[in-house]
Amino acid sequence: MSDDTPLFFHPPLAPRKGRGAVSNLAHRFSQDAREWFDDGWVAPDTPDSIAARADWESAEAVFDAESEASAEDDASPSLATEIRLEDCKSALCSNDSPDLPFERSLNPYRGCEHGCIYCFARPTHSYLGLSPGLDFETRIIAKPNIAAVLRRELAAPGYSPSPLVIGAATDCYQPAERDLRLTRALIEVLSESRHPFSIITKSSAVERDLDLIAPLAARGLAAVYVTITTLDAALARQLEPRAATPARRLRTLRTLAAAGVPTGVSVAPQIPFINNDMEQVLQAARDAGAARAFYTVLRLPWEVAPLFQEWLAAHFPDRAARVMARVRDMRGGRDYQAQFGRRMQGEGVWADLLAQRFAAACTRLGLNGERRGVLDCSQFRPPALNGQQSLF
Repeated sequence: MSDDTPLFFHPPLAPRKGRGAVSNLAHRFSQDAREWFDDGWVAPDTPDSIAARADWESAEAVFDAESEASAEDDASPSLATEIRLEDCKSALCSNDSPDLPFERSLNPYRGCEHGCIYCFARPTHSYLGLSPGLDFETRIIAKPNIAAVLRRELAAPGYSPSPLVIGAATDCYQPAERDLRLTRALIEVLSESRHPFSIITKSSAVERDLDLIAPLAARGLAAVYVTITTLDAALARQLEPRAATPARRLRTLRTLAAAGVPTGVSVAPQIPFINNDMEQVLQAARDAGAARAFYTVLRLPWEVAPLFQEWLAAHFPDRAARVMARVRDMRGGRDYQAQFGRRMQGEGVWADLLAQRFAAACTRLGLNGERRGVLDCSQFRPPALNGQQSLF
């Protein structure tokens, strides 16, 4: 063997069919960190190296997802989704961020099977002792008692209503909702109490609950926002592998608008050199009935930064360095800065140009030019604790 023969290194990361993350990255609270290490004893492509690789992969489960064959040849076995039921102690989540237009939200699930690689909520799985990578999209925590807990919280003396957002840190219409119907149960409680709320989703399953949402929207109590990151179906499949296609989301916007529901579009996140069709998305959404729009730039808090960079290396190796260089230009040279006032839109020349593009497109299309997004809190009445609606 010559002196310049490459030694045995970790195999390159590859896309996992039907999943966003390409690894089960250790979470930030893990006491043990494992990484591949070449001890110089085994050369590549020899029986010993093959045996060594097999032993390592068997012993180190954290690299299981990384050691599979690439998704392109369909050799990679699919990962099953596990739904865990855990009762919650509280339903309402509060925030004090000036960057957000709401103070409270409802999240019937933790984790999300849609598998969006850029999801800022991925690090929340670390608090469960799970990976923000593949665990976040394959180990979903459902809260079966959340509607009952919400009823109790809304009925509490002194509760003051303000518009809620359902699905701020998870997609409330991800596949588990088909059977568990937790989001529908929440809407039923909000309907009984005439509490204003909005929904944000990438799923067409929201159409199932139009029988509840449309009457509430007619009273100024409900609105729905659909996230459309790009119109490119192939790119969307890479970014958001188990969400509805862009065309299907546009059809959902049309259905909601036709039913009289105030609708909007989220064109978030904007990722440098990845999704470059913001104006086209806004145009298509407006044509489908959206009246409002908003955007954010890519956010990479905690474990999202290395996960996103793994995804870039697997899907776009030719531009990965360029993408991250531009991301850091918007974040003061770092992968992420969390300061209020900057974290959503970033800073610098590219962020300013993006803001100008968004504002110009919205002005041209007539988006955000009316007050249909304002929800009415004056109709609120505490729900009955026994679940029975009042006759008067």
